[in-house]
Amino acid sequence: MSTPTDDGHDLRHHGDAEVRDAGADLTDLAVNVRTRTPPAWLTARITASLSTLAAYPDGRAARRAVAARHGRPTEEVLLTAGAAEAFVLLARALAARRPTVVHPQFTEPEAALRDAGHRVHRVVLREEDGFRLDPAAVPREADLVVVGNPTNPTSVLHPAADLAALARPGRVLVVDEAFMDAVPGESGSLAGRRDLPGLVVLRSLTKTWGLAGLRIGYVLAAPEVIAALSRAQPLWPVSTPALAAAEACCEPAALAEAERAALTIARDRAHLLDRLAALARVHVVTPAAGPFLLLRLDRADGVRERLRDLGFAVRRADTFPGLGPRWLRTAVRDRETSDRFAEALEKALAG
Repeated sequence: MSTPTDDGHDLRHHGDAEVRDAGADLTDLAVNVRTRTPPAWLTARITASLSTLAAYPDGRAARRAVAARHGRPTEEVLLTAGAAEAFVLLARALAARRPTVVHPQFTEPEAALRDAGHRVHRVVLREEDGFRLDPAAVPREADLVVVGNPTNPTSVLHPAADLAALARPGRVLVVDEAFMDAVPGESGSLAGRRDLPGLVVLRSLTKTWGLAGLRIGYVLAAPEVIAALSRAQPLWPVSTPALAAAEACCEPAALAEAERAALTIARDRAHLLDRLAALARVHVVTPAAGPFLLLRLDRADGVRERLRDLGFAVRRADTFPGLGPRWLRTAVRDRETSDRFAEALEKALAG
């Protein structure tokens, strides 16, 4: 389902649309899920949970695991069917008078707010500023603010202090940290902060662990916010296999594996940046912190189609408010894949 805005942005276009029904064997650089996931040990844990499917899901153990992972009490944790469900719950459960979304970023928050009948205000970050957020750009009267960190699709990691400066009594500050576990050391995360008024942190387990089809994420917030969101959820919103995955991914060995993966992504991103720097007609938004890069180039739509002919799917970025027809997003992959992509992109540009 599309949600076009007055300025023509399709808020419901996502990377999976670039490869769905493609009719060709494409190297997928449009979706930001880490390759070769889920790992075998995680698949085994999920599979083992299938023997209990006759019982209704019981999320208590998974909730305790998430709470312990972030040093919070369990009443400050809500498990959701991916971060996308959390945006719907926030839009429906919170009575915001002036909801404000910082763009360019993941478009589902604005789509969910619009679907719930809210009139959404935008703060659009500028390329000239490196798509970095100045807290002063957010109106004081904004009582619900949504911002991504690191931000999809710009790959910008906003300093934690800048985001913390947005928190104030009477305002709900929603920080989407869906890609934070791909940042070494999770630098910039607010997930452990309990002192900031109105702070809501969203996390997803689908990107690092390859669980997009399972749908599992969670919300970290004050108990009264968690209670309000919980009342807006249907009964048993998270399946037993997804609960098993959430518990497993919060264990120390899993956290250590995620940190190693984040370091690998950082090295692979540096390699891709070096390859793209050799292409004079391509500008990349830097510094980048996520497992993806935002590229500006002339006639991006035509280049995207030529890349498909050369076997690569990348994500169109003109559907993000604040961006236009000169932008593409590409996922960070291993070095061999990045080398092949850089060669294909050079050919596509020449075309």
